[in-house]
Amino acid sequence: MHNVFPHSQQGDRTGNIIGSGIFISPKGVLEHAGSVGLSLIVWVCGGGICALGSMCYAELGVTIPKSGGDYSYVTEIFGGLVGFLLLWSAVLIMYPTTLAVIALTFSNYVLQPAFQNCVPPYLATRLLSTICILFLTWVNCSSVRWATRIQDVFTVAKLLALGLIIAVGLVQICRGHYDALRPSQAFEFTRDPSVGQIALAFLQASFAFSGWNFLNYVTEEVVEPRKNLPRAIYISIPLVTLVYTLTNIAYFSSMTPEELLASNAVAVTFGEKLLGVFSWVMPISVALSTFGGINGYLFTSSRLCFSGAREGHLPYLLAMIHLKNCTPIPALLVCCGATIVILCIGETHNLINYVSFINFLSYGVTIAGLLYYRWKRPNLLRPIKVSVLVPISYLVFWAVLLGFSLYSEPVVCGMGIYHHAHRGTRLLTISESTGRTSPDVSTGSWVSDSYTPCIASPCRSFTRRS
Repeated sequence: MHNVFPHSQQGDRTGNIIGSGIFISPKGVLEHAGSVGLSLIVWVCGGGICALGSMCYAELGVTIPKSGGDYSYVTEIFGGLVGFLLLWSAVLIMYPTTLAVIALTFSNYVLQPAFQNCVPPYLATRLLSTICILFLTWVNCSSVRWATRIQDVFTVAKLLALGLIIAVGLVQICRGHYDALRPSQAFEFTRDPSVGQIALAFLQASFAFSGWNFLNYVTEEVVEPRKNLPRAIYISIPLVTLVYTLTNIAYFSSMTPEELLASNAVAVTFGEKLLGVFSWVMPISVALSTFGGINGYLFTSSRLCFSGAREGHLPYLLAMIHLKNCTPIPALLVCCGATIVILCIGETHNLINYVSFINFLSYGVTIAGLLYYRWKRPNLLRPIKVSVLVPISYLVFWAVLLGFSLYSEPVVCGMGIYHHAHRGTRLLTISESTGRTSPDVSTGSWVSDSYTPCIASPCRSFTRRS
C-alpha cells in the first residue's frame, strides 16, 4: 500500500476534478442558463458548492478513517442497507453512465473533423465508443502497470488542451475580442430564466466538477489527513474553478453563444476559428484526454466493485482477481457491459443530467449522514469539525437543486430516483430471500484455475507489478 504525500494530494485532487467534463458541459450550462453572464456565474458558484461539500467530506474522512468514500461512510452511519443501495447505484448507474458520456465525447471529437458541417452519425459514434471501451477494458484486464501508465501519459493531453484554450483566449481578449463578455450583451437571455433551468445548468456544471471527493476513496493512504485534507481543498477547488471559468471565458472570446450551442464539439470549433493550420491539435488533445478519462473511470469503478463484493454487497465472483495479472477481470467485465448498454440507449445531454442528479442525491445522503452522526455519536473524536452551517447550507442548496431539476425534467431525473430506490431494494429482497448477498465462498464453485478470491486489502492487490 502506498502513501499519498502532501505534495501530491493537491495534484491528485486537482487532476481528478479537471477531467473531460470541461469539454462536455459548457454547451449544456449555456443552454440551460440562457445567457453568457449567468453561465459564468453558474461555473463560479459550482466551485463554491464543491468547496462546501469537500469540507464536509474532510470531516467524514478523518472521523471515519476508511477508504471507499461515500460507500464506507453511509455504511458506517446508516448501516448495510443504505450502503448496499448506494453501491449498486454506483456500479450499475453512476460509473457506467459517466463512462458512456466520456466515451461519446471521445468519439464525437474524433469524428467531428470528418463531419464538419453536420453531426457525426449515431451508429458511428456508438461503434467507436464501444471499441474504445472494449480496448481499455482489455488493457485493464491485462496489466495494472499499463493502465496506470495510460492514465499518467494521457493526463498531459488534458492539461495541454486546457492550457492552449486559455492562452489563446487571453490573447483574443487582449486584442479586444470580447463582445460576448460585455455586460450589455452577457446578460441578454435567449429564453426567460427560470429556477428549474438554472438548476439543470448546475447539474451540467457539476458533471465537470465530479472527482472533488477523490481523496476520500484513499483516506487510509493520505499522510496526516487532519492537516492535508483541508489543505488540498483550499488549494485545489479554487484552482479548478479558476481554470474552468477561464476556459469558458476563452470560448466566448471567439464564439458567439449561438455558435457554441450549435457546436457538437466546442473545443474543435474553437480550434478551427483560432488555430488555423494547427486546428488539428485540439481534437487530438481532447480525444486523448477523454481516452485517459475512460481508462481512469474503468480503473476506479472496477475497484469499487471488488470492494463491495468483498463486503458481501455484490456477487462474490466480482471479488476475484486473475492469478497472473492481479487484475479484477470479473469486475471490469461488469463495468464494461453496463457501460455499453447505456451507450446504446442514451444521449449525452440527458445522460449528464441523469448521472449528475444521482451523484447529487448520493452526496446529499452522505452529508446528511454527517449531521446524523454528530447527533448519534456526539462524543466521538473529530479531528476536523466544520461549522454546522456548512452542511446545512449544502443541504439547502441540494434540496432546491434536486427539487427544481426533478420539476424541470421529471422523466430523466425521476429515472434516477427509480433506479436508486426500487431496483436496489428489489436486489436486496432477492438476496434476503436466498439468505445471503453473495455466493457461498466455502464451496469454491466459482473459483477456477485462473482466478482466486482476494481477502487482502484491494490496495495490496492492485499495486504496480515489477
